[in-house]
Amino acid sequence: MNIVYLLIPLALMLVGVAAWALIWAIRSGQFEDLDSQGWSVVLDDDEKPPPIRGEPEGDDDTKESGK
Repeated sequence: MNIVYLLIPLALMLVGVAAWALIWAIRSGQFEDLDSQGWSVVLDDDEKPPPIRGEPEGDDDTKESGK
């Protein structure tokens, strides 16, 4: 029975910390834009796309200059 006197305040503190974290996340704008970070992985334009099958590998510059 003595353990209940320890577990109840610990549980209340845990709920308080969770509520504080949720309120902090909402006020700091963590939930404002949920879609753009997921799409940034799909729409990454930093690298060239892989070559299409049947197309020779190489730079696009060599095709245009006629070399």
